[in-house]
Amino acid sequence: MRSFLRGAAVTALAVAAVTAALVTGPGAAADSAPVAGRSGTEVEIPGPEHGGWAGSGTIRVPVAGRGTSVSRLSPTEKAADGEVTKTVDNGPTADRLDIVVVGDGYTAAELGRFHADAKKKWGELTGIEPYTTYQHLFNVWTVDAVSNESGVSGDPDKSAVKDTALGSYFWCEDTERLLCIDQNKVDSYVARAPEADLVIVLANSAKYGGAGYNEPSESLGYEGISTASAGNERSGQVAIHETGHSLGKLADEYFYPGYPGYERYTGPEPGESNISVLTAGRMAALRAKWHRWLGEKSPDGGTVGTYEGGGYYVTGLNRPTDNSLMRVLDKPFNLPGVEAMIAGFYRHATIATAATPTERPLGRRSTAKVTVPRLVGTGARQPTVRWYLDGEELIVFAGRTEVPVRALPLRPGHHRTHRLSVTVTDRTAAVRDPAVAQALRSSVTWSVRR
Repeated sequence: MRSFLRGAAVTALAVAAVTAALVTGPGAAADSAPVAGRSGTEVEIPGPEHGGWAGSGTIRVPVAGRGTSVSRLSPTEKAADGEVTKTVDNGPTADRLDIVVVGDGYTAAELGRFHADAKKKWGELTGIEPYTTYQHLFNVWTVDAVSNESGVSGDPDKSAVKDTALGSYFWCEDTERLLCIDQNKVDSYVARAPEADLVIVLANSAKYGGAGYNEPSESLGYEGISTASAGNERSGQVAIHETGHSLGKLADEYFYPGYPGYERYTGPEPGESNISVLTAGRMAALRAKWHRWLGEKSPDGGTVGTYEGGGYYVTGLNRPTDNSLMRVLDKPFNLPGVEAMIAGFYRHATIATAATPTERPLGRRSTAKVTVPRLVGTGARQPTVRWYLDGEELIVFAGRTEVPVRALPLRPGHHRTHRLSVTVTDRTAAVRDPAVAQALRSSVTWSVRR
Protein backbone atom coordinates (compact mmCIF):
# COMPACT_ATOMS: atom_id res chain seq x y z
CA MET A 1 0.00 0.00 0.00
CA ARG A 2 1.32 3.42 -0.90
CA SER A 3 -0.13 6.39 0.99
CA PHE A 4 0.99 9.99 1.25
CA LEU A 5 2.51 9.13 4.62
CA ARG A 6 4.56 6.25 3.28
CA GLY A 7 5.69 8.38 0.36
CA ALA A 8 6.70 11.15 2.76
CA ALA A 9 8.76 8.65 4.74
CA VAL A 10 10.75 7.71 1.65
CA THR A 11 11.54 11.35 0.94
CA ALA A 12 12.61 11.89 4.53
CA LEU A 13 15.11 9.06 4.25
CA ALA A 14 17.36 11.50 2.45
CA VAL A 15 18.09 13.08 5.83
CA ALA A 16 20.91 11.06 7.34
CA ALA A 17 19.74 11.25 10.95
CA VAL A 18 16.22 10.18 10.05
CA THR A 19 17.55 7.39 7.86
CA ALA A 20 19.42 5.96 10.81
CA ALA A 21 16.25 6.08 12.89
CA LEU A 22 14.19 4.29 10.27
CA VAL A 23 16.75 1.55 9.88
CA THR A 24 17.56 0.87 13.52
CA GLY A 25 14.61 2.09 15.52
CA PRO A 26 15.17 3.83 18.85
CA GLY A 27 17.54 2.01 21.17
CA ALA A 28 18.82 -0.45 18.57
CA ALA A 29 22.31 -0.93 17.21
CA ALA A 30 22.91 0.92 13.95
CA ASP A 31 22.89 -0.83 10.58
CA SER A 32 24.30 0.65 7.41
CA ALA A 33 21.98 3.30 6.00
CA PRO A 34 19.94 2.46 2.88
CA VAL A 35 20.25 4.51 -0.28
CA ALA A 36 17.43 7.05 -0.47
CA GLY A 37 15.49 8.01 -3.58
CA ARG A 38 16.42 4.99 -5.69
CA SER A 39 13.87 4.04 -8.35
CA GLY A 40 12.06 0.72 -8.11
CA THR A 41 9.34 -0.56 -5.82
CA GLU A 42 8.50 0.58 -2.32
CA VAL A 43 9.04 -1.88 0.54
CA GLU A 44 8.77 -1.70 4.30
CA ILE A 45 11.88 -2.46 6.33
CA PRO A 46 11.23 -4.77 9.31
CA GLY A 47 12.08 -3.49 12.77
CA PRO A 48 15.26 -4.67 14.52
CA GLU A 49 15.22 -8.30 15.67
CA HIS A 50 15.63 -7.42 19.33
CA GLY A 51 13.69 -4.16 19.30
CA GLY A 52 10.00 -3.49 19.74
CA TRP A 53 9.11 -1.80 16.48
CA ALA A 54 7.24 -3.83 13.85
CA GLY A 55 8.85 -1.85 11.07
CA SER A 56 11.49 0.76 10.29
CA GLY A 57 9.89 2.85 7.58
CA THR A 58 9.90 2.38 3.84
CA ILE A 59 12.41 2.63 1.02
CA ARG A 60 12.48 1.96 -2.72
CA VAL A 61 14.42 -1.06 -3.95
CA PRO A 62 15.11 -2.40 -7.47
CA VAL A 63 12.27 -4.49 -8.90
CA ALA A 64 14.80 -6.98 -10.25
CA GLY A 65 16.75 -7.16 -6.99
CA ARG A 66 20.43 -7.64 -7.71
CA GLY A 67 19.63 -8.80 -11.22
CA THR A 68 21.59 -12.04 -10.90
CA SER A 69 21.05 -14.83 -13.42
CA VAL A 70 20.18 -18.38 -12.44
CA SER A 71 22.14 -21.39 -13.65
CA ARG A 72 20.41 -23.95 -15.80
CA LEU A 73 18.57 -26.77 -14.05
CA SER A 74 19.18 -30.43 -14.74
CA PRO A 75 16.34 -32.38 -16.42
CA THR A 76 15.34 -33.83 -13.02
CA GLU A 77 15.34 -30.41 -11.37
CA LYS A 78 13.45 -28.86 -14.26
CA ALA A 79 10.73 -31.52 -13.95
CA ALA A 80 10.16 -30.51 -10.31
CA ASP A 81 10.41 -26.76 -10.91
CA GLY A 82 7.13 -24.87 -11.00
CA GLU A 83 4.91 -27.64 -9.64
CA VAL A 84 1.73 -26.20 -8.06
CA THR A 85 0.03 -27.78 -5.04
CA LYS A 86 -3.21 -26.74 -3.36
CA THR A 87 -2.07 -27.14 0.23
CA VAL A 88 -5.24 -25.79 1.87
CA ASP A 89 -8.46 -26.33 -0.08
CA ASN A 90 -11.52 -24.46 1.16
CA GLY A 91 -13.36 -24.06 -2.11
CA PRO A 92 -13.30 -22.48 -5.57
CA THR A 93 -10.65 -19.87 -6.26
CA ALA A 94 -13.28 -17.32 -7.26
CA ASP A 95 -14.88 -17.48 -3.80
CA ARG A 96 -11.78 -17.68 -1.60
CA LEU A 97 -8.79 -15.51 -0.75
CA ASP A 98 -5.92 -17.33 -2.41
CA ILE A 99 -2.47 -17.16 -0.82
CA VAL A 100 0.42 -18.31 -2.98
CA VAL A 101 3.60 -19.38 -1.17
CA VAL A 102 6.85 -19.64 -3.15
CA GLY A 103 10.11 -20.81 -1.60
CA ASP A 104 13.61 -19.66 -2.44
CA GLY A 105 16.93 -21.32 -1.71
CA TYR A 106 15.45 -24.82 -1.71
CA THR A 107 17.14 -27.39 -3.92
CA ALA A 108 15.12 -30.16 -5.58
CA ALA A 109 16.07 -32.45 -2.70
CA GLU A 110 14.75 -29.88 -0.19
CA LEU A 111 11.26 -29.35 -1.62
CA GLY A 112 9.79 -31.55 1.10
CA ARG A 113 11.21 -29.14 3.67
CA PHE A 114 9.72 -26.21 1.75
CA HIS A 115 6.25 -27.74 1.95
CA ALA A 116 6.70 -28.36 5.68
CA ASP A 117 7.90 -24.76 6.14
CA ALA A 118 4.91 -23.42 4.20
CA LYS A 119 2.53 -25.41 6.38
CA LYS A 120 4.25 -24.11 9.51
CA LYS A 121 3.97 -20.48 8.36
CA TRP A 122 0.29 -20.98 7.58
CA GLY A 123 -0.06 -22.21 11.17
CA GLU A 124 1.62 -19.03 12.44
CA LEU A 125 -0.71 -16.91 10.33
CA THR A 126 -3.85 -18.66 11.56
CA GLY A 127 -2.68 -18.26 15.14
CA ILE A 128 -3.49 -14.52 14.89
CA GLU A 129 -7.01 -13.04 14.81
CA PRO A 130 -8.87 -12.52 12.60
CA TYR A 131 -7.01 -15.18 10.55
CA THR A 132 -7.94 -17.78 13.18
CA THR A 133 -11.67 -17.21 12.86
CA TYR A 134 -11.66 -16.82 9.08
CA GLN A 135 -9.13 -19.48 8.08
CA HIS A 136 -11.75 -21.35 6.03
CA LEU A 137 -12.12 -18.34 3.74
CA PHE A 138 -8.61 -19.05 2.43
CA ASN A 139 -6.96 -21.35 -0.05
CA VAL A 140 -3.21 -21.83 0.16
CA TRP A 141 -1.13 -22.79 -2.86
CA THR A 142 2.55 -23.66 -2.98
CA VAL A 143 4.69 -23.27 -6.08
CA ASP A 144 7.97 -25.17 -6.14
CA ALA A 145 10.91 -23.00 -7.19
CA VAL A 146 14.03 -25.15 -7.55
CA SER A 147 17.31 -23.44 -6.66
CA ASN A 148 20.77 -24.63 -7.62
CA GLU A 149 22.10 -23.89 -4.15
CA SER A 150 20.62 -24.24 -0.66
CA GLY A 151 20.10 -21.06 1.37
CA VAL A 152 19.98 -17.41 0.27
CA SER A 153 22.49 -14.63 -0.30
CA GLY A 154 23.55 -12.64 2.75
CA ASP A 155 23.29 -15.61 5.10
CA PRO A 156 25.30 -16.16 7.23
CA ASP A 157 27.06 -12.91 6.32
CA LYS A 158 27.11 -10.19 3.72
CA SER A 159 29.71 -11.96 1.58
CA ALA A 160 27.60 -15.10 1.04
CA VAL A 161 26.21 -15.31 -2.50
CA LYS A 162 23.83 -18.11 -3.47
CA ASP A 163 22.44 -19.18 -6.84
CA THR A 164 18.69 -19.26 -6.16
CA ALA A 165 15.50 -19.27 -8.19
CA LEU A 166 14.12 -15.94 -6.89
CA GLY A 167 17.38 -14.12 -6.15
CA SER A 168 16.52 -13.54 -2.47
CA TYR A 169 19.14 -11.63 -0.51
CA PHE A 170 19.66 -10.10 2.91
CA TRP A 171 21.56 -6.81 3.22
CA CYS A 172 19.20 -5.29 0.65
CA GLU A 173 20.11 -1.61 0.32
CA ASP A 174 22.83 -2.25 2.92
CA THR A 175 20.29 -3.20 5.62
CA GLU A 176 21.05 -6.65 6.99
CA ARG A 177 17.49 -7.70 7.91
CA LEU A 178 15.88 -6.37 4.71
CA LEU A 179 15.18 -9.49 2.63
CA CYS A 180 14.56 -8.54 -1.00
CA ILE A 181 13.73 -10.58 -4.09
CA ASP A 182 13.59 -10.31 -7.86
CA GLN A 183 9.90 -9.52 -8.38
CA ASN A 184 9.96 -10.56 -12.02
CA LYS A 185 11.20 -14.02 -11.05
CA VAL A 186 8.62 -14.26 -8.25
CA ASP A 187 5.85 -13.33 -10.68
CA SER A 188 6.96 -16.01 -13.14
CA TYR A 189 6.16 -18.60 -10.46
CA VAL A 190 3.08 -16.91 -8.99
CA ALA A 191 1.53 -16.82 -12.46
CA ARG A 192 1.40 -20.63 -12.45
CA ALA A 193 -1.07 -20.67 -9.54
CA PRO A 194 -4.71 -19.64 -10.04
CA GLU A 195 -5.52 -15.97 -9.35
CA ALA A 196 -3.20 -15.12 -6.46
CA ASP A 197 -4.58 -12.56 -3.99
CA LEU A 198 -1.57 -12.47 -1.66
CA VAL A 199 1.99 -13.77 -2.06
CA ILE A 200 4.44 -15.01 0.57
CA VAL A 201 8.06 -15.76 -0.32
CA LEU A 202 9.79 -18.08 2.15
CA ALA A 203 13.58 -17.96 2.21
CA ASN A 204 15.37 -21.16 3.21
CA SER A 205 17.03 -19.48 6.19
CA ALA A 206 16.74 -19.10 9.95
CA LYS A 207 18.15 -15.57 9.85
CA TYR A 208 15.78 -12.83 11.02
CA GLY A 209 14.47 -10.69 8.20
CA GLY A 210 11.76 -9.92 5.72
CA ALA A 211 10.21 -7.16 3.63
CA GLY A 212 6.79 -5.85 2.75
CA TYR A 213 6.17 -5.30 -0.95
CA ASN A 214 2.80 -3.66 -0.43
CA GLU A 215 2.12 -2.19 -3.84
CA PRO A 216 -0.53 -4.26 -5.70
CA SER A 217 0.64 -6.15 -8.77
CA GLU A 218 -0.55 -4.49 -11.96
CA SER A 219 -0.03 -7.63 -14.03
CA LEU A 220 -1.21 -10.44 -11.72
CA GLY A 221 -3.58 -8.54 -9.43
CA TYR A 222 -2.32 -9.75 -6.04
CA GLU A 223 -2.31 -7.31 -3.10
CA GLY A 224 1.37 -7.61 -2.20
CA ILE A 225 4.36 -9.79 -1.36
CA SER A 226 5.61 -10.56 2.14
CA THR A 227 9.09 -12.06 2.36
CA ALA A 228 10.14 -14.00 5.45
CA SER A 229 12.77 -16.44 6.66
CA ALA A 230 11.18 -19.87 6.91
CA GLY A 231 13.08 -20.82 10.04
CA ASN A 232 12.57 -17.64 12.06
CA GLU A 233 9.31 -17.10 13.97
CA ARG A 234 9.76 -13.35 14.33
CA SER A 235 10.09 -13.15 10.57
CA GLY A 236 6.63 -14.71 10.45
CA GLN A 237 5.38 -11.88 12.65
CA VAL A 238 6.85 -9.41 10.17
CA ALA A 239 4.96 -11.12 7.34
CA ILE A 240 1.67 -10.92 9.26
CA HIS A 241 2.29 -7.23 9.98
CA GLU A 242 2.79 -6.66 6.25
CA THR A 243 -0.60 -8.20 5.47
CA GLY A 244 -2.03 -5.45 7.68
CA HIS A 245 -0.87 -3.06 4.96
CA SER A 246 -1.69 -5.15 1.89
CA LEU A 247 -5.02 -6.66 2.97
CA GLY A 248 -6.15 -4.35 5.76
CA LYS A 249 -4.90 -1.13 4.11
CA LEU A 250 -3.70 -0.15 7.58
CA ALA A 251 -1.05 2.48 8.32
CA ASP A 252 1.96 1.89 10.52
CA GLU A 253 1.27 2.92 14.10
CA TYR A 254 4.90 3.34 15.17
CA PHE A 255 6.74 6.67 15.33
CA TYR A 256 10.22 8.13 15.81
CA PRO A 257 10.84 10.29 18.88
CA GLY A 258 13.81 12.61 18.70
CA TYR A 259 14.38 12.56 14.94
CA PRO A 260 14.14 15.63 12.67
CA GLY A 261 11.13 15.76 10.38
CA TYR A 262 8.93 13.53 12.52
CA GLU A 263 8.19 15.83 15.45
CA ARG A 264 4.69 16.79 14.35
CA TYR A 265 2.30 15.93 11.53
CA THR A 266 0.45 18.95 10.09
CA GLY A 267 -1.20 17.50 7.00
CA PRO A 268 -4.83 16.57 6.21
CA GLU A 269 -6.80 13.68 7.65
CA PRO A 270 -5.15 10.43 6.41
CA GLY A 271 -7.09 7.95 4.33
CA GLU A 272 -6.05 4.90 6.37
CA SER A 273 -8.64 3.75 8.91
CA ASN A 274 -6.28 3.42 11.91
CA ILE A 275 -4.62 6.84 12.13
CA SER A 276 -6.30 10.20 12.56
CA VAL A 277 -5.69 13.85 13.42
CA LEU A 278 -8.86 13.70 15.55
CA THR A 279 -8.98 13.36 19.32
CA ALA A 280 -11.40 10.85 20.87
CA GLY A 281 -13.92 13.55 21.70
CA ARG A 282 -13.82 15.09 18.26
CA MET A 283 -13.95 11.65 16.63
CA ALA A 284 -17.05 10.71 18.62
CA ALA A 285 -18.73 14.02 17.81
CA LEU A 286 -18.06 13.65 14.10
CA ARG A 287 -18.80 9.90 14.09
CA ALA A 288 -15.55 9.40 12.19
CA LYS A 289 -12.84 6.73 11.85
CA TRP A 290 -12.95 4.21 14.74
CA HIS A 291 -15.59 6.10 16.78
CA ARG A 292 -17.69 2.90 17.11
CA TRP A 293 -14.88 1.24 19.08
CA LEU A 294 -14.02 4.04 21.51
CA GLY A 295 -13.93 2.81 25.11
CA GLU A 296 -13.97 -0.88 24.18
CA LYS A 297 -11.37 -3.29 25.58
CA SER A 298 -8.95 -4.25 22.79
CA PRO A 299 -7.18 -7.63 22.41
CA ASP A 300 -3.78 -5.92 22.28
CA GLY A 301 -4.34 -4.47 25.78
CA GLY A 302 -6.09 -1.42 27.22
CA THR A 303 -9.07 0.32 25.71
CA VAL A 304 -9.63 1.89 22.32
CA GLY A 305 -9.10 5.62 22.34
CA THR A 306 -6.77 8.08 20.63
CA TYR A 307 -3.12 7.57 21.54
CA GLU A 308 -0.77 10.21 20.25
CA GLY A 309 1.89 9.06 17.80
CA GLY A 310 1.56 7.06 14.60
CA GLY A 311 2.26 7.05 10.90
CA TYR A 312 5.93 7.73 11.86
CA TYR A 313 5.06 11.05 13.59
CA VAL A 314 5.41 11.67 17.34
CA THR A 315 2.56 14.19 17.52
CA GLY A 316 -0.27 15.34 15.29
CA LEU A 317 -1.50 11.83 14.50
CA ASN A 318 -3.34 9.41 16.77
CA ARG A 319 -3.59 5.61 16.77
CA PRO A 320 -6.45 3.52 18.28
CA THR A 321 -4.45 1.66 20.96
CA ASP A 322 -1.01 1.78 22.52
CA ASN A 323 0.60 -1.40 21.17
CA SER A 324 -1.06 -3.27 18.31
CA LEU A 325 0.69 -5.44 15.72
CA MET A 326 0.86 -2.40 13.46
CA ARG A 327 3.26 -0.88 15.99
CA VAL A 328 5.11 -3.77 17.68
CA LEU A 329 5.63 -7.45 16.91
CA ASP A 330 4.18 -10.30 19.00
CA LYS A 331 0.95 -8.35 19.58
CA PRO A 332 -2.49 -8.91 18.04
CA PHE A 333 -4.32 -6.48 15.80
CA ASN A 334 -6.42 -3.98 17.74
CA LEU A 335 -10.22 -3.85 17.30
CA PRO A 336 -10.25 -1.33 14.42
CA GLY A 337 -7.42 -3.32 12.83
CA VAL A 338 -9.38 -6.58 13.09
CA GLU A 339 -12.35 -4.93 11.39
CA ALA A 340 -10.12 -3.62 8.59
CA MET A 341 -8.58 -7.05 8.08
CA ILE A 342 -12.01 -8.70 7.84
CA ALA A 343 -12.99 -6.10 5.25
CA GLY A 344 -9.84 -7.05 3.34
CA PHE A 345 -10.70 -10.75 3.49
CA TYR A 346 -14.12 -10.11 2.02
CA ARG A 347 -12.72 -8.10 -0.88
CA HIS A 348 -11.50 -11.44 -2.21
CA ALA A 349 -13.79 -14.04 -0.61
CA THR A 350 -17.51 -14.65 -0.32
CA ILE A 351 -19.41 -16.38 2.47
CA ALA A 352 -21.70 -18.39 0.17
CA THR A 353 -20.66 -20.74 -2.64
CA ALA A 354 -23.12 -22.55 -4.89
CA ALA A 355 -22.57 -26.30 -4.50
CA THR A 356 -25.37 -26.94 -7.01
CA PRO A 357 -24.76 -25.31 -10.42
CA THR A 358 -26.90 -22.24 -11.10
CA GLU A 359 -26.68 -22.27 -14.90
CA ARG A 360 -29.61 -24.65 -15.49
CA PRO A 361 -33.11 -24.64 -13.96
CA LEU A 362 -33.63 -27.10 -11.11
CA GLY A 363 -36.22 -29.85 -11.55
CA ARG A 364 -38.29 -31.78 -9.02
CA ARG A 365 -35.49 -34.26 -8.28
CA SER A 366 -32.90 -31.55 -7.78
CA THR A 367 -31.54 -30.18 -4.51
CA ALA A 368 -30.22 -26.66 -4.11
CA LYS A 369 -27.02 -26.72 -2.07
CA VAL A 370 -24.78 -23.96 -0.76
CA THR A 371 -21.38 -24.22 0.92
CA VAL A 372 -20.83 -21.94 3.92
CA PRO A 373 -17.33 -21.71 5.47
CA ARG A 374 -17.26 -22.56 9.17
CA LEU A 375 -15.95 -19.78 11.37
CA VAL A 376 -13.45 -20.97 13.99
CA GLY A 377 -12.63 -19.81 17.50
CA THR A 378 -14.17 -19.27 20.88
CA GLY A 379 -17.40 -17.32 20.61
CA ALA A 380 -17.38 -17.17 16.81
CA ARG A 381 -20.86 -16.49 15.45
CA GLN A 382 -21.71 -18.83 12.61
CA PRO A 383 -23.22 -17.16 9.54
CA THR A 384 -26.99 -17.03 9.22
CA VAL A 385 -28.57 -18.83 6.27
CA ARG A 386 -32.00 -17.73 4.94
CA TRP A 387 -33.92 -19.11 1.96
CA TYR A 388 -36.40 -17.27 -0.29
CA LEU A 389 -38.86 -18.39 -2.96
CA ASP A 390 -39.92 -15.64 -5.36
CA GLY A 391 -38.83 -13.11 -2.73
CA GLU A 392 -40.79 -14.64 0.15
CA GLU A 393 -38.73 -16.07 3.01
CA LEU A 394 -39.00 -19.81 3.67
CA ILE A 395 -38.59 -19.68 7.43
CA VAL A 396 -38.80 -23.45 7.79
CA PHE A 397 -35.48 -23.83 5.94
CA ALA A 398 -33.55 -21.23 7.97
CA GLY A 399 -30.03 -22.40 8.81
CA ARG A 400 -30.02 -25.25 6.26
CA THR A 401 -27.39 -25.52 3.55
CA GLU A 402 -29.52 -27.61 1.17
CA VAL A 403 -33.15 -27.59 0.13
CA PRO A 404 -34.82 -30.28 -2.08
CA VAL A 405 -37.00 -28.80 -4.82
CA ARG A 406 -39.76 -31.29 -3.98
CA ALA A 407 -39.98 -29.71 -0.49
CA LEU A 408 -40.75 -26.25 -1.86
CA PRO A 409 -44.33 -24.95 -1.49
CA LEU A 410 -45.10 -24.97 -5.22
CA ARG A 411 -48.63 -25.59 -6.53
CA PRO A 412 -49.03 -28.91 -8.40
CA GLY A 413 -49.29 -28.51 -12.15
CA HIS A 414 -48.04 -24.93 -11.98
CA HIS A 415 -45.25 -24.83 -14.56
CA ARG A 416 -43.96 -21.28 -14.51
CA THR A 417 -40.35 -20.68 -13.56
CA HIS A 418 -39.73 -19.71 -9.93
CA ARG A 419 -36.77 -18.01 -8.29
CA LEU A 420 -35.11 -19.81 -5.36
CA SER A 421 -32.38 -17.96 -3.51
CA VAL A 422 -30.30 -18.24 -0.37
CA THR A 423 -28.63 -15.37 1.49
CA VAL A 424 -25.76 -16.02 3.88
CA THR A 425 -24.71 -13.28 6.30
CA ASP A 426 -21.71 -13.08 8.58
CA ARG A 427 -22.97 -11.20 11.64
CA THR A 428 -19.64 -11.06 13.45
CA ALA A 429 -19.39 -8.71 16.41
CA ALA A 430 -15.93 -7.74 15.14
CA VAL A 431 -17.49 -5.51 12.46
CA ARG A 432 -19.45 -2.40 13.39
CA ASP A 433 -19.11 -0.28 10.27
CA PRO A 434 -22.33 -0.73 8.20
CA ALA A 435 -20.37 -0.26 4.96
CA VAL A 436 -18.07 -3.15 5.88
CA ALA A 437 -20.98 -5.27 7.15
CA GLN A 438 -22.68 -4.92 3.78
CA ALA A 439 -19.83 -6.87 2.17
CA LEU A 440 -20.27 -9.71 4.68
CA ARG A 441 -23.41 -10.90 2.89
CA SER A 442 -23.65 -13.12 -0.17
CA SER A 443 -26.54 -14.63 -2.15
CA VAL A 444 -26.95 -17.51 -4.61
CA THR A 445 -29.97 -17.82 -6.92
CA TRP A 446 -31.42 -20.70 -8.94
CA SER A 447 -34.41 -20.88 -11.30
CA VAL A 448 -36.82 -23.71 -10.50
CA ARG A 449 -39.28 -25.55 -12.73
CA ARG A 450 -41.53 -28.28 -11.43
